[in-house]
Amino acid sequence: MSHRWIGLDHVQVAAPAGCEEEARRFFRDVLGMPEVPKPEALRRRGGVWFQCGPQTVHVGVEASFAPANKAHPAFLTSDLEALRQRLEAAGVTVREGDEIPGVKRLFADDPFGNRLEFMERIDS
Repeated sequence: MSHRWIGLDHVQVAAPAGCEEEARRFFRDVLGMPEVPKPEALRRRGGVWFQCGPQTVHVGVEASFAPANKAHPAFLTSDLEALRQRLEAAGVTVREGDEIPGVKRLFADDPFGNRLEFMERIDS
């Protein structure tokens, strides 16, 4: 093989047209991900981007939008309990995830119904 995988650059979740302000309220204000500017050539498509560690989260407009309730991104955090409290304080329903060795998890939906997973690595 002449190439090697380096990692992920971004993940995209779909949303309906006109989603930008609601996406900002959730991803920026509730989750605390800073907004990053979209390249000028892509702005006309709608949507909004956020920084999540070294990667970005793209909320992209999809004309025939349907929420993803199985497929999902998984976000790694340093303090899952603090994130749970932020989500619940914002009125977001949080669902427990089955604990897997070395990882605590929970799930919540974004404002558009997309499933999101949040994880914290723990010492076993």
